[in-house]
Amino acid sequence: MADIFDVVADATRRDILAVLLERESVSPESHGEISVSEIVASLGLSQPTVSKHLKVLREAGLVSVREEGQHRYYRLDRGPLETLEDWLIPFMSSDAAADAAKLAGAEALDSEDLRAEQLAFASRLGKRFAETAHQVSAVVGPKKHR
Repeated sequence: MADIFDVVADATRRDILAVLLERESVSPESHGEISVSEIVASLGLSQPTVSKHLKVLREAGLVSVREEGQHRYYRLDRGPLETLEDWLIPFMSSDAAADAAKLAGAEALDSEDLRAEQLAFASRLGKRFAETAHQVSAVVGPKKHR
């Protein structure tokens, strides 16, 4: 579990995950796929920087890649994030757990309301995640390199 914390601790990787999540929610016909060049344009980062971070995300199983010629298309892989969410929820406040329950039953919301709810929840979850990761690292201590 510690590896995924290290991966998502980086702000650039969280930004890339946010771009992938947005693509998934606003462009379902693309199956959530987005090219490296689109991520570069969206974040205003260099292509080598984005590619380096995508490699880390891919190795952690957080994204999958489809190659087509010289182009690579990335999409979010929710499996590890859902596992992380299941692990984090008991550590979160009752407000955040209530938000999670509300989103679970969000079929009644229209897409704009759902998007706003998702962004608000993601923001709160990110803050809780960072706080929990900090608490865990304080208990576990610094990583020792072998």
